[in-house]
Amino acid sequence: MKNILISCLILFSLSARAQRNLTAETLWKLGRVSGETITADEKSVIYGVSSYDLDKNKSERNLYSISLNGGTTKQITTTPGNESIVKADPAIGKLIYTHKGQLWQMNADGSGIKQLTASKEGLENVRISPDGKYILFSKEVSIIKNIASDKYPDLPKANAYIYENLNYRHWDTWEDGKFSHLFFAPYNNGKIGDAVDIMKNEPYDAPQKPFGGKEDMIWSPDSKSIIYVCKKKYGKDYAQSTNTDIYQYDLASKSTLNISEGMMGYDTQPDFNKNGSLLAWTTMAEEGFEADKNDIYVKNIATKKGYNLTKDWDETVNSFVWNNDQSKIYFLAVENGTEQLFEISLEKDLSKNNAKNIRKVTNGQWDVNGIVGQAGNTMIVSRADMNHAAELFKVNMQTGNITPLTNVNKAAYSDIAMSKIEARTIKTTDGKDMLTWVIYPPDFDPAKKYPTLLYCQGGPQAALSQFYSLRWNFQLIAAKGYIVVAPNRRGMPGHGVEWNKSISGDWGGQPMKDYLSAIDEVAKESFVDKGRLGCVGASYGGYSTFMLAGIHNNRFKTFVAHDGLFDLRSWYGTTEELWFANKDIGGAYWLAKSPKAYQDFNPSEFVKNWNTPIMIIQGGTDYRVPIEQGLQAFQAAQLKGIKSKLLYLPEENHWVLTGQNAMVWQREFFKWLEDTL
Repeated sequence: MKNILISCLILFSLSARAQRNLTAETLWKLGRVSGETITADEKSVIYGVSSYDLDKNKSERNLYSISLNGGTTKQITTTPGNESIVKADPAIGKLIYTHKGQLWQMNADGSGIKQLTASKEGLENVRISPDGKYILFSKEVSIIKNIASDKYPDLPKANAYIYENLNYRHWDTWEDGKFSHLFFAPYNNGKIGDAVDIMKNEPYDAPQKPFGGKEDMIWSPDSKSIIYVCKKKYGKDYAQSTNTDIYQYDLASKSTLNISEGMMGYDTQPDFNKNGSLLAWTTMAEEGFEADKNDIYVKNIATKKGYNLTKDWDETVNSFVWNNDQSKIYFLAVENGTEQLFEISLEKDLSKNNAKNIRKVTNGQWDVNGIVGQAGNTMIVSRADMNHAAELFKVNMQTGNITPLTNVNKAAYSDIAMSKIEARTIKTTDGKDMLTWVIYPPDFDPAKKYPTLLYCQGGPQAALSQFYSLRWNFQLIAAKGYIVVAPNRRGMPGHGVEWNKSISGDWGGQPMKDYLSAIDEVAKESFVDKGRLGCVGASYGGYSTFMLAGIHNNRFKTFVAHDGLFDLRSWYGTTEELWFANKDIGGAYWLAKSPKAYQDFNPSEFVKNWNTPIMIIQGGTDYRVPIEQGLQAFQAAQLKGIKSKLLYLPEENHWVLTGQNAMVWQREFFKWLEDTL
């Protein structure tokens, strides 16, 4: 009897453990996995894992190695600070990597660590030429004196900024007169010769700010030239244009050629095929439209002729790689609410390529969100879904079969209950089919009634796919007992080009109807508590929340808006990337024919209808949606006597990047929902 009782207790303990719900603290303790490279012998994959220490409020990233055939994972770096692979060098069988601004080398198993460089200023975005004779890196260069202490040396304690042109600030940083430039120098086993600034005194950035990196700068396979991305515009022109170009700098002649001249949108991610005969990059056609269809463009180096390989395909490309034998290009794209791996088979005559040459390789309810590289018939990718953070997987490129490679977070997930993720098709007011994700609590019981949240996605032209977020984490929200309704409303990629672009100029129109169609349809279910509906979102999702607060006709019981656009006139006057507002709003509010968005789609115009509790979250260094947006909304709610809360994060930008602030965000978010829903 005693043994039976013990066995029952053990089974009960294991069952209870298996039902543990995800918490915010556990979410931030998960390892953040990202692929680095495949070793030169194609036997192992090198990847990084970032671990966040909430007590120290900082992360630590180390490198790991795992055999492509599976087996034991080996941690190959342990020193404090973050490491990143520069090159898997087949000539010496070593891994060259950066650590604390210097180059280091080691064997693939982590042994034989040796520091190579001792640069005083440190090295950023390092690339070593294929022949090993040169090094390419980026460095900040002072071009314009707009800081008072620089302009007036006799006033060293002055902290004023002086501007005579735009952009005076960008993303989360005030312009300090410094620009990121590319340098190359002779390189010999850690010794760096005299560096040459290939951009001279130009007031332009490469890599692009604020998010550009090594993907903006590559070597040609023959090591004779440097290819880089740059938007060679300054001031007001820079603020109103998306026209980046692909430039080629010739080392011998020291001359620069614009090889995408006349292509007016974003041109990014240049990459040569193996023998250097073809250069591919991603391109957008329309200047000023940052969410335009993104295509793969290939230029024949010998003939100088270029070809758009995906022009006839009704979706948009995220990123790509060449396959090893140069006969195909593999790329990532969102289709119908998930991000998948695709391939283009290249015709000998590139002009004959069309949508028929494109094949979908993977298929499943997940996001393939990164490509590490190819080894034989296997592609190594990163994959995530709404229940799991990213891990590395192997894809059989013939069959599309996808199998796990890493399992960094397996132990963490072993006793966490998973949510059911349902893809529903909902009819919109204009008769279209709209994919809507519905995420259920882990212990969902259809006989019960649940409070339900409408999630409004940002962007506005950003995919609502199977992503796994540290802030808007649907698994975590569902674990707190909420059903989440996440519609792929107008403006999202993955449902055809027209669906994606139709939101421009119509922010407060059909997309709002799409949101309401989704929540109204799901609210018909018996398990939805129609008296406890909430609406939440950030960025354009925050705008949507503000907008719906004025037009929802008492559907919702509570709102949460993070870094949302509240008043379009003041937003136009303070945001930094004006091409965005010019395209999506229609231009300046002072035009003779003012765009209708300032009246018809402006949340501040509908405050008179606000009657529902609202929580407003605002980052202090968010210059995309500056602070006055959140403060105006909170002040309006307070003066109208509406129950409201302001969460101000003075050192966070458009996102929440530090762990302890993220914990505050989660605690206040869920406390607000508990109090109001």
